[in-house]
Amino acid sequence: MSLGRTRSVTLRGIEGTVVDVEANASQGLPAFTVTGMPDAACRQSPERIRAACGNSELELPSGRITVNLSPAALPKHGSGFDLAIAVAALAAAGVVATEVVRDIVHLGELALDGSIRPVYGVLPAVLAAVAAGVTHVVVPAANAAEAALVPGVLITPMRTLPELVVRYDLVRKRRPLPDLPIDPPATAAARELPDLRDVSGQEEARHALEVAAAGGHHMAMIGPPGAGKTMIAERLPGILPPLERADALEVTAIHSVLGALGAEVLIDRAPFVAPHHGASMAAVIGGGSGPIRPGAVSRAHRGVLFLDESPEFRRDVLDALRQPLEAGRVTIARADRVATYPARFQLVLAANPCPCGKNYGKGGGCSCSVLMRRGYLNKLSGPLMDRVDVHLQVAPVTRASLAGPGGEPSAAVAARVVQARERQARRWHGCGWQINGTAPGPALRGRWRLPRETTMVLDRALETGTLTMRGYDRCLRVGWTLADLQELDAPGPEHLLRALALRTSQAAA
Repeated sequence: MSLGRTRSVTLRGIEGTVVDVEANASQGLPAFTVTGMPDAACRQSPERIRAACGNSELELPSGRITVNLSPAALPKHGSGFDLAIAVAALAAAGVVATEVVRDIVHLGELALDGSIRPVYGVLPAVLAAVAAGVTHVVVPAANAAEAALVPGVLITPMRTLPELVVRYDLVRKRRPLPDLPIDPPATAAARELPDLRDVSGQEEARHALEVAAAGGHHMAMIGPPGAGKTMIAERLPGILPPLERADALEVTAIHSVLGALGAEVLIDRAPFVAPHHGASMAAVIGGGSGPIRPGAVSRAHRGVLFLDESPEFRRDVLDALRQPLEAGRVTIARADRVATYPARFQLVLAANPCPCGKNYGKGGGCSCSVLMRRGYLNKLSGPLMDRVDVHLQVAPVTRASLAGPGGEPSAAVAARVVQARERQARRWHGCGWQINGTAPGPALRGRWRLPRETTMVLDRALETGTLTMRGYDRCLRVGWTLADLQELDAPGPEHLLRALALRTSQAAA
């Protein structure tokens, strides 16, 4: 009997756990068994490994091979364990030295000819390996740039299993190793984003968008078709600041699990996710019948989730947004497993005023009944809309606005947004949050309480029932953002009046 050992990583959400891969070779009828809660793809690894080793002229033990993935109580998903299982089996056969591969994490799928194919989730797997103290990770060459985003670990990119075996033989014999260059990771920084100067007129909407970007506030727009709601929402990522390194890695890890990175290895700009209004609960929130996958709310993490034609979404899908809006994460439970994904996004809702879209102004062209109008917008429930900071009525574009001068470009607005966020970061330093949109109400009404003469307009609205307590706090947040955009130390009564006007869909003076 002989035993080979190496390591790999299993993912649950974007959290990873290092797995010990043990292979035992013993006498008996030829068999290759994998234990430790493997899924269907992982259970098929022995067939791929036998073919890959045979076509690569690498000899596996002819008797019984038993592979255990420990801890055995954790589910193992996907074909990414192929390389680790193959290396452990070859170590049991004496082809590679166990003392060389024991502490190395191996990730990759094996093709039948012995080549190492890329897999999903390499970035979160490498992050988990580093957190567990691993110093060396072997990845497919196609995943090398993604893995190289993680500092403090040696990344070895490999194209074929025979090349890896030769390299381990050189390590065992203490001979020089050939260099394995890794291409620098591509980023999304150079990607051209839609410019705000393309929006004609709509000064009120442009200002509201700037406020939403500066403070990280949620926003809802109601207006007739063709007023520019979608165009305005699509320009929000262009005025948001680039992501911090830690946030960029977290966003990239989510897209890595989904296999949606493409050529942009590092996502360092705010993502923009706009699911179709027919999307299911699993597509928006996350889930699925197999491994739990992140939904649109997680793909929009640190970015924008835009729900166009929002009343057309299913009511239960819309109401399911309430929990991630508050918590900044979503937890999906199944009978045998639980996965948690980050979901700190900016929500932008767009809706027509009625099913036909013509119920604006005097509403003379609207053909909808009163019941149809009421039922249409009632799909946007009160508890959901109470979590939206800015409510905006978008008017149709007029001929005068088309003839007028164009608006500011995104670069000019983005510069003001960056300055406002820097003021927020300095003010909230050490508080546990960085932007006004996530500042807790008790703090705004406690340590950062404004004078009573300043909050009088909000106090009156709270007394009359115009505002809920949640709405009161959100008006305070928007008021602080308006002051930051004007480079003031604290908001005054005019800022809170403007915040209340933005929230109650009124035109501020």
